[in-house]
Amino acid sequence: MRDIKPGATAPVFSLKDFSGKDYSLAALVEKGPVVAAFFKISCPVCQFTFPFIERLFKRCGRDDVTFLGISQDDAKATKKFASEYGVTFPMVLDDKDYSASNAYGLTTVPTIFLIDTDGTVKVTCTGFEKKGLEDIGAFLAERQKIGAAALFRPDEKVPAHKPG
Repeated sequence: MRDIKPGATAPVFSLKDFSGKDYSLAALVEKGPVVAAFFKISCPVCQFTFPFIERLFKRCGRDDVTFLGISQDDAKATKKFASEYGVTFPMVLDDKDYSASNAYGLTTVPTIFLIDTDGTVKVTCTGFEKKGLEDIGAFLAERQKIGAAALFRPDEKVPAHKPG
């Protein structure tokens, strides 16, 4: 993967959802941070990770934060994935030429980026990263001035990392 670390400028993208609505990173960061989660429906680590991203979305998804699933599959498969894994935040498609995935230099999914309003990457998670997801939650909670709640329940056996 290209070296997109915290502090780097996020490559811009413009992708469409199932209904043809355009999601442009430049427009999204004008209203607040963006959690961009790249995935492939056949990826077992994506399947494991997305319910936790949904938890973050339910806790921190507001008008001033955008959660965006960026699918490397077609609309039909992506809709099925969202339904099967309980994902309710917007999903866009990067399935034809993988322009966004290529701009980010992705070789592994899931890869999740927290992008701040100035276009800089604040957090990068490759594969499933428990700490990275907690860092995203803490950043958004602090920004929204809400109490940071635990993302993972004590009764869950959640590994620190699962490679994608």
